Amino acid sequence: MKAYIKGRCSQLNPANRFAKNTTEVYVEDLATQEEREDLLLENPTTKYIEVFPKTILNKVESPDVGLTYSMNPYQGCEHGCIYCYARNAHEYWGYSTGMEFEQNIMIKKSAHLLLRKTLEKKSWLASSVMLAGNTDIYQPAERKFGITRELLKVFLDFKHPVSMITKNSLIERDLDILKELAKENLVYVTMSLTTLNEKLKRVMEPRTSTAKNVLKSIERLTSEGIPVNVNVAPIIPGMNDEEIFDVVHAVADAGALSAGFIVVRLNGHNAILFEDWITKNFPDRANKVLNQIKSMHGGNLNDSNYGRRMKGEGKFAELIKSQFALAKRKYLNGRIMPPLNYLLYEARRNEILEAQEPQLKLF
Repeated sequence: MKAYIKGRCSQLNPANRFAKNTTEVYVEDLATQEEREDLLLENPTTKYIEVFPKTILNKVESPDVGLTYSMNPYQGCEHGCIYCYARNAHEYWGYSTGMEFEQNIMIKKSAHLLLRKTLEKKSWLASSVMLAGNTDIYQPAERKFGITRELLKVFLDFKHPVSMITKNSLIERDLDILKELAKENLVYVTMSLTTLNEKLKRVMEPRTSTAKNVLKSIERLTSEGIPVNVNVAPIIPGMNDEEIFDVVHAVADAGALSAGFIVVRLNGHNAILFEDWITKNFPDRANKVLNQIKSMHGGNLNDSNYGRRMKGEGKFAELIKSQFALAKRKYLNGRIMPPLNYLLYEARRNEILEAQEPQLKLF
């Protein structure tokens, strides 16, 4: 048996489903699946790979998400949450959903330039934009590259609203920009908090901030006038479902204005990775947890149907839903998130374009 890599959730590297065979999976070499996996086990360090996209905003087609555009400055995520739905997107870049998702991080240094180019267009209408929607904008790579901070500067310059989601306390670094955005209702933040159990958090999402620090970030953000929603996600029966009241209570005490939840769904290769992870880390309850997840998704570990996939169905899903509703009534009753302001952008964009005209005439 291969040694367990501490600090990484994935211990497997499933073959890329888009490859014709395993020797065509990887964009960097022609190593076999087994050889590549051995290499990653021997050297579990993170590699940053710059990519050069033509656009940065992605149109969101899913009706469950409730936003129009998302943007992802990074692909792959060193946080390594074992349940993360974004793992499967890594296959489109030629990598695996497993260890490579956590170890090969693609960075988009030109993201702020692409965003500025879009917001300068007279055809652009102020729309709901989420940073990020796929991988975490404040993952460890952000300390090194600062791409998220540069994007926030562009949103502030254009007075364009933006929503954000993260589970990393690094967000506090950007309080200076966030406070300016919040003054004109141009931002709100969603902090993701899965569990208050630090031991479970350490093995389930090893490179995220501690629950204690996430709660501190919520308190710090709200004290500075930045509205905070909390995403209690995913709720995994037999793992963290018994914490619903405790988590909602804790985030309410920290100042959160609202909270929502998502039940776990193991799309694509996530089912393989999660089964391997829970068997190695919690063998005593692995079968129970997997069967309860299946009971919420019609006998499967995944459900891709809009409107049902994030909340599930069946008795466990209904129990989670009712408990969460009760917790919100008890701890968050009367609190509301202020709406984002979409009225300032157009005038500000015109100001920026008018200021550029004398310079453009020189050319």
